[in-house]
Amino acid sequence: MSDGNQMIESDVFVEALQEIGIDFFTGVPDSILGGIIETLMERRLYVPATREDEALAMAAGAYMAGKVPAVLMQNSGLGTSLNTLISLNLIYQQPCVLIVSWRGFQGKDAPEHLVMGQTMPQLLDLMKIPHRTLSAGTIKEDLRWTAETFMKQRIPLALIIKKGVIKSLHP
Repeated sequence: MSDGNQMIESDVFVEALQEIGIDFFTGVPDSILGGIIETLMERRLYVPATREDEALAMAAGAYMAGKVPAVLMQNSGLGTSLNTLISLNLIYQQPCVLIVSWRGFQGKDAPEHLVMGQTMPQLLDLMKIPHRTLSAGTIKEDLRWTAETFMKQRIPLALIIKKGVIKSLHP
């Protein structure tokens, strides 16, 4: 994968997530994550949520039931999720993998995404949520980091996905 513009197929990404142990998927739809969600729905692995904080609560319940959860959301959903992340997931060590689309990256998106797009890494740092940005060239290392961080720290972590890294439903 020497071409930095090469896209990861959604089914390959979902299988890679399953290989590192993730076995519960929930979240809120987003166009960047559309291909992933479609693959999860085809495989009957996805439990849709109406809000990101609701998805985090479902993930916490899944974790307490012995699952390794992932929550899919766009970065604006982090704003909706702040209280749940802080008062449930971080305090009670309810880990989950946040698969977050980076809307507003480098100011390229609809106006409502620009502030969160600019401040998301600092927001995650402020909340002490480890994060890494996925790329096609480093997917194996990114997923190894995800699995190791989940097992060691037992807190939420974020795997950030920019537009064009995972094949979407509508290119």
